Amino acid sequence: MKVIVCIKQVPDTKGGVKFNPDGTLDRAAMLAIMNPDDKAGLEAALRLKDQYGAEVTVITMGLPKATDMLREALAMGADNAVLVTDRRLGGADTWATSTTLAGALRGMEYDLIITGRQAIDGDTAQVGPQIAEHLGLPVISYTQELKVDGDSVIVKRQYDDGYHMVKAKMPCLITALAELNDPRYMTVGGIFDAVKADIKIMTRDDLIDVDDSNIGLNGSPTKIARASDKVRKGAGEKVAPDSPDEAVEYIFGKLEAKHIV
Repeated sequence: MKVIVCIKQVPDTKGGVKFNPDGTLDRAAMLAIMNPDDKAGLEAALRLKDQYGAEVTVITMGLPKATDMLREALAMGADNAVLVTDRRLGGADTWATSTTLAGALRGMEYDLIITGRQAIDGDTAQVGPQIAEHLGLPVISYTQELKVDGDSVIVKRQYDDGYHMVKAKMPCLITALAELNDPRYMTVGGIFDAVKADIKIMTRDDLIDVDDSNIGLNGSPTKIARASDKVRKGAGEKVAPDSPDEAVEYIFGKLEAKHIV
């Protein structure tokens, strides 16, 4: 059984977010972590490895520094790692990203593809289903439980007012919620092995059945009109009424001034 997990290096927002002049994230200047939903997906794949002896490959599209995240995945127990990197792929939106990853995946063997539900930097939840569409695969999103039954997967899928139990024959793609599990830590031995491990590098030229008009910034139909840091609110107006009646009068005065009441 071969499982491929798509993971993404996302900004660690605790370290601050920085933007390029064109409005895209300046990923090279920010601290980065593995996207939480993707990490849960990786843990799900590693549990399939523990249970069935599955071969787990992680793949990401990003800057060369994303190799740090890939080595973290290897130290957790993944068998192989692939980095898709090329200046021609930079500035991609969800469409261009999914097109690129699908182009890389066409040259790989898999029974199951796992992606995170969404990334904390974009929150679109689009890339996983788009990859499935590019590859012609069935997709189950919002996975909160996963098990394998012969040549199929059975998924407990989160829904607004409960959950769905869905079965799909492999090959297929699922998107994982962070609540799916508690990811394991890296092991000491895994860290040593990960440092020495070879990471396969793919460029634009290695992608299969991908047109230049659908990759990178120029191939992204979504354009950022404007981006800015979060606006900080001021301290506001502080008042100290002498009585409850004065407090009520003050509040109603503000509401009337704004035509709320």
